[in-house]
Order: sequence, then structure tokens, then C-alpha cells
Amino acid sequence: MSAASMDRLARNLDDLRRLVRTLTVTGNLAFTGEDSPMATLLLSVMGAFAEFERALILERQREGIAAAKQRGVYTGRRPALTAEQARRLRERAAAGERKSALAGEFGISRETVYSYLRAAAGLG
Repeated sequence: MSAASMDRLARNLDDLRRLVRTLTVTGNLAFTGEDSPMATLLLSVMGAFAEFERALILERQREGIAAAKQRGVYTGRRPALTAEQARRLRERAAAGERKSALAGEFGISRETVYSYLRAAAGLG
């Protein structure tokens, strides 16, 4: 497995170690024939490089978005609801309608319903 693909296997180095340990114990798998210190070192180094590479990618992405915002070409994601729909959603939620029913009717997730309600309350 190359370092380039390790970031797809695990979120970070600790997650990678935990995954390998789980596969070794529960799956009766042996990656090197024995759990040698050298194998552990190599896995850690490869995992660290994958984690570092992922961090660099995310940093470049944030920088690119910031530059695009400064140029005025990045507006973000389009809102799921129009202002009128959001107003009706808030009114109906305040009247006690179930959030899951509202989500289904407006074609959005329950989390999006809660996001609109939090935004209206000034909580984010």
C-alpha cells in the first residue's frame, strides 16, 4: 500500500494503527509475518506521510477558497431553500410541526431544517 492511498484508508495515524491492530487481531491477518519493530516503524512513517499530505491538500484548498472569495468568484453553496420557504419552515416549526415531516416536505434533511432554525435564532 502506498502512502498516497493510506489517507483513504484512515483519517489519521492513530486511526491507521487502530485499523491495522484490529485487522491483525480479529481478521487473523499478518502483514509481515510478525509484528516487528521495523514493520511498526515503516507503517508509522508511511501513515505520517499520508497524514501530512492530506493536511497540505486541505491547506491549499482553504487558501484557494480564500483567494477566490477575495476575487469575488466564490460565493459558496447555493441555499437549499428560498427566503420565503425558509420563513414558512420556521413558522411551521414554531407551530409545533415535526421536523422530519417538514424535512420531507421541503426536500431537505432534518439537519438542514435544524440549521435554518439555528440561523433564525442567531445560533449559527
